[in-house]
Amino acid sequence: MSSSRKEAHVQLALHGPVGFRSKTSGFETIDLPYSALPELNYADVHTSTTWLNYTLGLPLIVTGMTGGYPDAERINGQLAEACAEVGVALGVGSMRSVLDDPRHASTFSVVKGAAGTIPILANLGAVQVARSHRQQTLQRTLDHVVSLVDAAAVAIHLNPLQELMQPEGEPEYAGVLDAIAAAVQHSPVPVVVKEVGAGISGRVARQLASVGVHMIDVAGAGGTSWAGIEILRRDDPDAAEAFWDVGWSTVDCLRQVVGTVPTVIASGGLSSGTDLAKALALGAKIGGVARPVLQALEHGGISGVVSLLHNWRTDLRRWLFLTGSPSLNDFVSILHRAD
Repeated sequence: MSSSRKEAHVQLALHGPVGFRSKTSGFETIDLPYSALPELNYADVHTSTTWLNYTLGLPLIVTGMTGGYPDAERINGQLAEACAEVGVALGVGSMRSVLDDPRHASTFSVVKGAAGTIPILANLGAVQVARSHRQQTLQRTLDHVVSLVDAAAVAIHLNPLQELMQPEGEPEYAGVLDAIAAAVQHSPVPVVVKEVGAGISGRVARQLASVGVHMIDVAGAGGTSWAGIEILRRDDPDAAEAFWDVGWSTVDCLRQVVGTVPTVIASGGLSSGTDLAKALALGAKIGGVARPVLQALEHGGISGVVSLLHNWRTDLRRWLFLTGSPSLNDFVSILHRAD
């Protein structure tokens, strides 16, 4: 069941009407301050940054999308190749399937060829982390998923809305915060806590910070609605329609979460290098993207993904130039420097 579900998720993300219907990410409300006197040459502008002790050519993660069914091995392998070429981080999809069935291991471990060149993020669901913690197997679970992909960090994803809407869902969130605290303490690599597209609020960010979480991916509303994907998979979709657009917009999340933890990652509805620039200006350290990259891979293969990511880098470089910022370090406080 898990394997077929994972494949259905990818197909719906590629071809289904799974965007938010009325809610947007909020980036259209943000203006970046144009400078008519940037006092630098475009050729001298660069978009590199350091994260998890890696130098990235672009402050971006291709966030976890898939794994656990046969074609996922091809998808993850090609994504890893494209990300390594451009110099962006890569997350794999939920690794629950490999915990249940070791035969799915290669659909994740295929990305190991890129490890060492770019940071790879392992991925576990919060429900599975809590269950493993109760069963006193959390250390073994973390070690296993990290070693399987040579991960530089492990993402723990919060998805109560998705679990609630999913036909096979497990909306069992009692004890999740304690389990995250244990994961932070015992993980062999840093922990990122992320949502899957409904957003993390300031209140939740403060709860996470209180147990030692240092990195949060807000994964706000406005891109792919994972509630929508699960609603389309239900036998009674009309009964759950009211929950399609639930969530905090990505811009709202950034305004609430920036400052609560040292590193904030902005994903959820980013569709261009301009959106990435706006997220960085709001205080994010790095951005995240999923569905546009998956679609680029579907239509253009590895070269399609590389082209998309180069376009994002070009847009970001242009915004750095037009705001008088030779580097990302100069750009991070751009809204505070605006006239």
